[in-house]
Amino acid sequence: MKVAKVIPLFKAGDKHLFTNYRPVSLLPQFSKILEKVYNSRLDSFIERCNLLSDNQFGFRNNHSTSHALFDIIEEITNAVDNKKYAIGLFIDLSKAFDTINYDILINKLEHYGIRGVALQWVTSYLKNRKQCVKIGDYQSSCRQIVCGLPQGSILGPKLFNMYINDICKTSQVLKFILFADDTNIFASGDDLQQLCRIVNLELKSVNKWFKQNKLSLNLSKSKMMIFGNCNSNAQEAIQIEGVVIERVHEIKFLGVIIDDRITWKAHIKYISTKISRSISVIAKAKHILNIKALHILYCSLILPYLYYCTVVWGSTYKNTLKPIVMLQKRAIRVIHKVGFLDHTNSLFLKSKIMKFCDIVEFQTVQMLYKARYKLLP
Repeated sequence: MKVAKVIPLFKAGDKHLFTNYRPVSLLPQFSKILEKVYNSRLDSFIERCNLLSDNQFGFRNNHSTSHALFDIIEEITNAVDNKKYAIGLFIDLSKAFDTINYDILINKLEHYGIRGVALQWVTSYLKNRKQCVKIGDYQSSCRQIVCGLPQGSILGPKLFNMYINDICKTSQVLKFILFADDTNIFASGDDLQQLCRIVNLELKSVNKWFKQNKLSLNLSKSKMMIFGNCNSNAQEAIQIEGVVIERVHEIKFLGVIIDDRITWKAHIKYISTKISRSISVIAKAKHILNIKALHILYCSLILPYLYYCTVVWGSTYKNTLKPIVMLQKRAIRVIHKVGFLDHTNSLFLKSKIMKFCDIVEFQTVQMLYKARYKLLP
């Protein structure tokens, strides 16, 4: 019940570095059933008592990455429209799920009102766990776990939300956007130098919170961006414990590349490259597959890029979106095995596939509908 088999999954970088692997835990099926029952009741209690901060978007009902991105972009564009500067700090936590302190987590759960049998159950779930590591045909001996939540569990993400929830109370000036262990901080002001001083001062409280909660900052991977009509060579710096946070002009956040001008050109270039590769795969397969099978490949390889968070970035200038529109037309021609210059309107109708501009309008209308009937966070 409490023994996990850890399978290291490679993420990126040097394959010889252990830190570049994600330790995914394979748990007993009966344990997952109990987790699911407890998670359902815990989720109901959290939502009924409104325990989680409105700035936490990860692993919550009716919350998504698009809502988190929407909140971020709204914060930035409001500042820019009012001729202010905005600073975005993208914090990277070192092995956040693996360094959770059990005693601190249990105290926080008790503080939020989880007591009695419910607290005893989660205490039993967390403590005296064991794990072994399996790579290929080799398996290590079992060792006891002294900290951390098992990645791959049902209950882990919800408990992590409760653990990091009170970080939003460390500052009344900074705005936090949380998506599980993705911690992002924003602030805006009229004067850039004064804004940097305020952010540096507030970050001392934030850094103190991380230390008290046994979470480690990866300062080399943490980045900062300055939004607004400022000189790109401005020397203003954000520091944590004397380490200057690197300033970048674009960063990937929740699968979407944000640039400091909010033009979305970098993201569109990124997904255009992905779509082009997928079209090449479909083009090679068209000689042996029928139109129905090619349509399935389109829905699997290309459509997710066209739908993901489009409501956030899809309303930019048409000229900026032109590469995606052209690539979608090219994909439709490949699916139907027609010439490079054939018209695509009839092909879209025949396949019952929405054009990209229609996808943007459809997602926008969906968002407005949910806002109208209070279905959004």
